[in-house]
Amino acid sequence: MDAAALEQGFTIGLPALLLIALLLAAWTAGAGWSLYVSSKRLRRATRDRRANLRLSRMIDESPALPLLVRANGRIEGPERLAAWFGCSSMPQFLHGLAGPESGLPVEEAEALWDAVEKTRSSAAPLRMLLHPGSRNHALNVIGHLADPQIAPGGSVMLWVFDASDSAAEIARLSGEAERLRGDFHALVGLIEAAPVPMWFRDADGHLRLVNSAYVAAVGAQSADEVVTGEIELVEAVEGLTAPEVAAQARSSQRPIERNAMITIDGNRRAFRVSDLPVGEDGVAGYAVDVEDLEQLHREYRAFRAAQRALLDQMSSGVAQFDHARNLIFTNLPMQRIFKLPAGIGQEAMPVGRVFDLMRDQGRLPEVRDFPAWRDEHLGWFTASEVKDEEWALPDGTHLRVVAQPMPDGGLVMIFEDRTEQLKLASARDTLLRTRNATFDNLFEGLVVLAPDGRLQIWNRRFAGEWNLREKLLADHPHIDALLDAMSPSLENSADTSRIRLVVEAATLQREQTGGRVNLADGRVLALMGVPLPDGNGMLTSLDITDSQKAEAALRDRNAALVEADAMKTRFLANMSYEFRTPLTSIAGFAEMLRVGVAGDLTDVGQEYVTAILDSTERLSQQIEAVLDLTQSEAGLMPLAEEEVELMPLVTGIVQEREKKIEASGLTFNLRGDRSSGSVRGDARQLGRAIGNLIDHAIASSAREGRINMDLRRRRQGVSITIAHENSAKGVSGNAQTSAGLNLPLARELIEAHSGSLDYAEDSRGRVTATIVLP
Repeated sequence: MDAAALEQGFTIGLPALLLIALLLAAWTAGAGWSLYVSSKRLRRATRDRRANLRLSRMIDESPALPLLVRANGRIEGPERLAAWFGCSSMPQFLHGLAGPESGLPVEEAEALWDAVEKTRSSAAPLRMLLHPGSRNHALNVIGHLADPQIAPGGSVMLWVFDASDSAAEIARLSGEAERLRGDFHALVGLIEAAPVPMWFRDADGHLRLVNSAYVAAVGAQSADEVVTGEIELVEAVEGLTAPEVAAQARSSQRPIERNAMITIDGNRRAFRVSDLPVGEDGVAGYAVDVEDLEQLHREYRAFRAAQRALLDQMSSGVAQFDHARNLIFTNLPMQRIFKLPAGIGQEAMPVGRVFDLMRDQGRLPEVRDFPAWRDEHLGWFTASEVKDEEWALPDGTHLRVVAQPMPDGGLVMIFEDRTEQLKLASARDTLLRTRNATFDNLFEGLVVLAPDGRLQIWNRRFAGEWNLREKLLADHPHIDALLDAMSPSLENSADTSRIRLVVEAATLQREQTGGRVNLADGRVLALMGVPLPDGNGMLTSLDITDSQKAEAALRDRNAALVEADAMKTRFLANMSYEFRTPLTSIAGFAEMLRVGVAGDLTDVGQEYVTAILDSTERLSQQIEAVLDLTQSEAGLMPLAEEEVELMPLVTGIVQEREKKIEASGLTFNLRGDRSSGSVRGDARQLGRAIGNLIDHAIASSAREGRINMDLRRRRQGVSITIAHENSAKGVSGNAQTSAGLNLPLARELIEAHSGSLDYAEDSRGRVTATIVLP
């Protein structure tokens, strides 16, 4: 290239180079700026990443974890939250937090969704407690609408706190509170149900609480009325009111008890009132009715006075010593027996001094060593059992001494003068010898046996009747040995068991029994067991062989009489039937004559025929009564079994006799109603029996008289009473005699119905017939 060209090219290339240099410089500057900006952004991103990482770590370490719930139900949250909800990983939707084996219970998941929807629609804050997995695991959830910069579109931000420890503590505290509440209610119920008045005063002495017993005691309507009106139960005692006493108890912080009289329902009763300070809160109080206790004290004092007055009336001497071995009481016989001063016992006196006084009066047994004797008897105070001694005094008096140690360490001594008893014992021996001589001469054999079966007393006749050896009886054998010895004399050895039963009935069962046994030699003995007042039993044996023979003869004669009576009954029955046939014919012919079959009769003839018919009717009734009576006595009368209403039956019977009652000028009073009920029986035969009694009452009553009939149900059955005045006054039994066969037939008919008839007439002629039907 030539120089011009080179120069031209150089001229052209310099601007381009400059431009390129400028472009390179600009690019370099831009690259540097870009590098600067990029490094700055990189540092900022690094700082943001570190901040986000730190924030994420802070959220992970936070006790509350976020859970974002979008409008479509999708959720976003840290994986740590999945473990809190009991899931292996975070689900995509809120309902995925529920599951049959893990996660939330279905009902809690649905409640959470409803709460989220409510927050989304109303922007109301959300707060609830969830229990994923079990009741021991608790999550506290607090929610609100999410910031639009975080999640637009109505999302809800939930913050979840692990409240398991707090829930356990809350549950424990709740249980403790519930227990304390129950204890409080139980205590309040106990106080309210307490049968004694109870109250509580505040620090100022004003009533704040009273129970029902307090309200009832003061006669108020309610506890509020008592508290509002400051109604006091306890009156002022010795010038101190109840609030003042409570103030003293509160200031001293010590309980105060006192006795006070309180008026309840108009009665003055003694109460023991207690005021108990309850710290600085106030004073509690209660009142216990001690009127019964005071009454017991009064009764005890009266009883002790009466007891001592009674002891003064005893014939035995009584001395009472206290636990300090001092004499505190003697009765009058004690002072008289030992010639003690009249005022002894009013002041305490040692027992040793009492023995000295007795010895000075010569009222103790003569002993060689009196101090040793006294010390020995002082040991009675500590004895474990009752001491019983016999004292022979120098003047011939014989005393029985009984010493009874008391539980409180004291001693009661009883002195019984047995001098007369010894004299009586001597007389008793004489009486026993007399008794034995009397027994030996009795007509009956006799033995006395104790309840244990041992022979106590016997006479010679008993030994002779049973061929018993005197040596055997002298050993007082048992009943078993005695029966073995008596067995050979019996015709039947098995009769020993009958004798044993008689003895046991007399000794153990305390009952009198008897029996008969046949002996091998043909004799018959009547046995009788009799309980004796001393607890023993007496067995007697009497030879009744001759009376047995007489009894057999009487029995044969009685059988013959029974057979004769049966023949009489059969004869009467046959006779009644034989009488009935011609009587029926007579009545039939008389009836034909009255109706004019044989022609018209005169008036006198009509009267004769009417008299014949009346007589035949009465005779027919008497024959029927005889027949029924004989059948009833023989037990052959047929009776129907039906339910019979008594009131209609009796009313009908009385109505049938209405004309007869009016013709007799009588007043008939029938009392009763359907409450008398019914009986099982034959209505016709019962009507005949009751009608016979009514007919007898009508026939035996004086004109213008009164007949009272009463029908009522009683415990033993139905009672029918017919009472009237007998016209034949002063002659007892006339009413029954005039009744003919009516009364015996009525009795037989009633007894055939398992009833009874009681017929009585007093001295004034008032007759009462009482029928009782079961």
